Amino acid sequence: MLFISWPAWAQRQVVQGYVRAASNGEALIGATVTSPESGAGTITNENGYYTLSLPEGEHTLQATYIGYTTGTRTIRVATTGQSINFILQPASNELQVVEIQASSLEQKLNDTRMSVETLSSTEAKLLPALFGEVDLVKTLQLKPGIQSGGEGTSGLYVRGGGPDQNLVLLDDAMIYNPSHLFGFFSVFNPDAVRSVELYKGGFPAQFGGRLSSVVDVKMNRGNNERISSSGGLGLISSRLTVDGPILKDKLNFSVSGRRTYVDIFTRQINRLKEGDDDFSPIPDYYFYDLNANLSYTLDAKNDLTFSGYFGRDFFGFDDSGFSFGFDWGNTMGTLRWRHKFSDNLFASTSLTSTGYKYNINNKIDIFSFKLTSQVQDYTLKSDFDWFVGNGHSLKFGAQATHHDFTVGRLNFESEDSTQNFGAGNTYSGSEFGLYASDDFVLSPMLSFNYGLRLSGFNSGSKTYAALEPRASVKYTLNEHTSLKASYASMMQYVHLLTNSGASLPTDIWYPSGQGVRPQRSQQAALGVSHLFGKGRFLLTNEVYYKWMQHQIDFRDGANLFVNDSLENEFLFGKGESYGNELYLEKVSGKTTGWLGYTLSWTYRKFDEINNGRRFPARHDRRHDISLVLMHQLNKRLSLTGAFVYGSGSPYSVPIARFAFQDVEGKDPSIVPIYEDRNSYRLAAYHRLDLGAVLKLKPRRGEADLTFSVYNVYNRRNPYFIYFEQQKDRSNQQIVGFQAKQVSLFPVIPSVTYNFKF
Repeated sequence: MLFISWPAWAQRQVVQGYVRAASNGEALIGATVTSPESGAGTITNENGYYTLSLPEGEHTLQATYIGYTTGTRTIRVATTGQSINFILQPASNELQVVEIQASSLEQKLNDTRMSVETLSSTEAKLLPALFGEVDLVKTLQLKPGIQSGGEGTSGLYVRGGGPDQNLVLLDDAMIYNPSHLFGFFSVFNPDAVRSVELYKGGFPAQFGGRLSSVVDVKMNRGNNERISSSGGLGLISSRLTVDGPILKDKLNFSVSGRRTYVDIFTRQINRLKEGDDDFSPIPDYYFYDLNANLSYTLDAKNDLTFSGYFGRDFFGFDDSGFSFGFDWGNTMGTLRWRHKFSDNLFASTSLTSTGYKYNINNKIDIFSFKLTSQVQDYTLKSDFDWFVGNGHSLKFGAQATHHDFTVGRLNFESEDSTQNFGAGNTYSGSEFGLYASDDFVLSPMLSFNYGLRLSGFNSGSKTYAALEPRASVKYTLNEHTSLKASYASMMQYVHLLTNSGASLPTDIWYPSGQGVRPQRSQQAALGVSHLFGKGRFLLTNEVYYKWMQHQIDFRDGANLFVNDSLENEFLFGKGESYGNELYLEKVSGKTTGWLGYTLSWTYRKFDEINNGRRFPARHDRRHDISLVLMHQLNKRLSLTGAFVYGSGSPYSVPIARFAFQDVEGKDPSIVPIYEDRNSYRLAAYHRLDLGAVLKLKPRRGEADLTFSVYNVYNRRNPYFIYFEQQKDRSNQQIVGFQAKQVSLFPVIPSVTYNFKF
């Protein structure tokens, strides 16, 4: 986004160039380039390229990026434009608390975009984490307006939306299930990730296909200068990254791998206890993932990049005639060609393949069955960036995706071949999008971003199409305060079928079609931002209202497995969410961090549920508070802490039960009676995490020890509630039921050794 002061346009010239990292030659996306004399500034695009319109005369250009020293150049703008490139040096201590330059906050203040959260892996690695596993998605949950699905989970609930309403992109490829360990960790290895942007509203026109958020993850490109390696050893997993040049300044690579090893210990325990009749074998579980990137610079105007990801989770149990196996994971590949037509026109064309699949294998005696579900996509997209001048920056493009769905494919057979049958359905669909948007700076005080997206979907004989307008505006009151507003309409053509409160590996993706209409959302937001304390603090307050149509729920007792007519199980209704998000950020000095508070309401309404009365959604949470602090004690030691609080989540519990005797001599059947859906709430959730990063002094390279304590005061937060029968001791008759709470994680200390050389 360009922000600029106002002399006459005719007296201005274009200054353009690249911002790159000195350590590896990598383009720095989102670096800020400013001219303090003129008040002009901009940020670099995904190629690390910037363009700036400046009045003729002498200027000081400054380029800043998180974790790097500021680059400064003094130039004289004459009657023709010129090219100025910046090579930024890494900060002297990458593992210390990183100070964000004041110009970065000024850019956020003046950026037309709103409802955007940015994060780097450097920041995430400083914060205390569960089992020492740094998780970018969990760090995003600490931002206002972004909730977790429950204790320890990596699901995102953004402004009233569900986990299926997030568009998660890894180098332009969609990731359908971004979770490991049944949702406790995300699939994003922090060593392989360069940056993360999350849009909560005011969505740019190039994004579509989901209702509530966009999580845009960019992978690291290889080191152009030398072969290097980094990694870490933790309590439950280890990771290793190797990158470097293959052909100097032409071809480089990066490979990152990660694997858990709890299964190594559980298998050994099972062997030692083998033959013990009182011992129940411990289930086998582990996950691994692999990220790869290969970049080739053809010439000054063309480069090719290949990005790949492969990850799998495995869960198994085998004991005396009964075996159970469950595996699931994502596979993605992106081939991207970037072309520079001129200093003002860029194109990026990518071909992606992405898939998600799970398999369940079960064997009891001579009988076995296998249940499979998967979705496979192939996408071709082209994006163009055109820096027109006169305050206009255009972005336009198109994409087309072919979907293949396998829904609940079941195979059942016996070893003697007397039983053998299969069931399940396959579907296909085609999705397309055309878009155009314009960043327009009308004056130093007023700027716009407006765009339009045409989307469509075809499956079988049914075709849907819709226009999705987007707009945002920024008005600067003074050098410290700006007002912002946005509106966005979004369509979602594929749906996640789940009857649980969290996104599980067995959930099914299903296309819109004859009996299933696409979901739609509209969101409006207003915000004010104020910079104070000599540019060290930014206070932002946003209010939003989002209304949603064709939300999907299920009939009571719905069967989601091995059902060839799933659409008959669906219910369709409406949703709404509204609230206020307050965010205070401190970005310089020895102590940095943020404070976020969200006040929100989220409801759903279905004619067939609660007699048509609206009810709070499972992820409705009235109050959310997050406090994150990072303090640099000295050059070697940094201390970190995070406190979170959330109101209790809605829950459905029976208000009464009745018993009837259907078989004489047997215990009576107990039937629960429920009130309105989600009419009760669990206890409030709160937790304090503390951590420390100690920089070591190895003979070669860099190293540190990261200490963390999760849930310092051992809060037993609710995971779910169940009811236990209470029986009379004398006759063992049922006399009542007692609610029991299940909690997952007590206080958990951990230590991780990180290295880089």
